[in-house]
Amino acid sequence: MKVILHIGAHRTASTSLQSYMRRHRDELRNAGIAFWAPRRTRTGLFNGIQPTPGLGAGAARRARGRIGMNLDRAASNGVQSLVVSDENMIGSVRLNMRAGQLYPDIGQRLARYVHAFDHRIDKVMLSVRGLDHYWASAIAFGVARGHAVPNAARCHAIATHPRTWRDVIGDVACAAPSARIEVMPFEVSAGRPEMILRAASGQAVPSDAVPDWLNRAPTVSHLRTILADRGDDPMAVSDATGRWSPFDAAARAHLREAYADDMHWLVAGADGLATLTEELDHRRAGITPPRGPQTRGQGHDIEERRMAHPC
Repeated sequence: MKVILHIGAHRTASTSLQSYMRRHRDELRNAGIAFWAPRRTRTGLFNGIQPTPGLGAGAARRARGRIGMNLDRAASNGVQSLVVSDENMIGSVRLNMRAGQLYPDIGQRLARYVHAFDHRIDKVMLSVRGLDHYWASAIAFGVARGHAVPNAARCHAIATHPRTWRDVIGDVACAAPSARIEVMPFEVSAGRPEMILRAASGQAVPSDAVPDWLNRAPTVSHLRTILADRGDDPMAVSDATGRWSPFDAAARAHLREAYADDMHWLVAGADGLATLTEELDHRRAGITPPRGPQTRGQGHDIEERRMAHPC
């Protein structure tokens, strides 16, 4: 049985993928594909993997045993590919916003999951997204849930932070050194959850006649209503219509350039750490042809990556 971790990232349609797998549960079971999604992982299965006050010193050991029993049960039931999809394995949007950077502790967090799965993970799937759109979506999502609208200085600090997806991928590769790391751009898979699952499992999967695109970032008008309802200035969300971006033109350009560099590095082989999954073969379910690659380029310098260990 292959074990595949789908770790998000947030704001890259993970919820849509999980909804798709639930809708096609029976068809996937017949194809030998099972999945664990947040409705299972966040209701006790993963308790104790991350240090949690009050759970005690043996919580991580019990979590490892619990996961091992569930893996053995899935294998005995004939599961060929188990997809574990939970974007909170790598952190949270709240932590990213507080730190002003992408997943600062992903290495340590993911290393604990690798240990809890007894190093039985074959593949880790990560979706990445243009940094200007990722941060705009994450900030809008956070503001809708009570965070203050960041000021210009805060937005500048986020836009110019040196940590990018390349650093995130390096930390993932160090945390799961025996697993294959595959990276899929959100720009390719948006609105097509079956594409992510087919890349993850390596098997044919059902198509969606009318796919859901869930948990989208709130629009400008929605955000203004939320701010007004809680007594904040609705005009802090400054764009007139459509999707909100808190960044000025210079910050957006900086974020786009950083993402282009990340994509160039991935296309050039990612120093052997990960594989970019942009183009799938044509043996796929559904009638929509795969979209072409978005970016091409050459690699840049090789940086040392730090190792992450469970603690």
